[in-house]
Amino acid sequence: MPSTWPRLTAAQHDQLRAFEAALVQLNRTFNLISRDTEPYVADRHVRHSLILATRPFPPGVTVVDWGTGGGLPAIPLAIACPHLRVVAVDSVGKKVRAVQTMARRLGLNNVDAWHGRALAWPGQAPYSVSRATAPLRDLWTWHARVESEPPAPVEAPSADVWPPGLLCLKGGDLTREIADLHAAFPGLVVEQAPLRPLLPDPYFAEKVLVTVREAP
Repeated sequence: MPSTWPRLTAAQHDQLRAFEAALVQLNRTFNLISRDTEPYVADRHVRHSLILATRPFPPGVTVVDWGTGGGLPAIPLAIACPHLRVVAVDSVGKKVRAVQTMARRLGLNNVDAWHGRALAWPGQAPYSVSRATAPLRDLWTWHARVESEPPAPVEAPSADVWPPGLLCLKGGDLTREIADLHAAFPGLVVEQAPLRPLLPDPYFAEKVLVTVREAP
């Protein structure tokens, strides 16, 4: 994982701050995040989500966010990477309505919110993302069902681009989750990267970015 944050414009920073305010406001009605974390929404929710933007995605690809909740990581990712189409999937209707409201307020034309179970989403995407949603085995099951090849780039892609697959933000001991994933899907490449180099807050001490992809 790169050791630098994405370069954002002043307008993108404004959108992120507007999202933080909207998230806290709508949380009173829709219960999108823990009330205890509202004072830390910028660091513990938004910057956490922006870890996914520390490497680029190929332009024009679709990224599906499983169990988006309050639009995390979907909306911060869509703000940081306007060249993506981000689909926020959640089985809870009120959370999908909240995401739709926030995307509309922020003028995000690259965010779609879909209400339903992950196994019923009818789209295709070369990338899946998740933030503390489900076990790795379930997440890969959902991803594998909708996985598609990314569009061929006009130019050769940078070696720094995320490889197609699953990117998820998790914490704690993942030994059992990874073993269960390999038992169900042998041969996958699973890597973990600690978040502390970019997020020095002790809150992130045991949190990691997990990437899962097909073996070459």
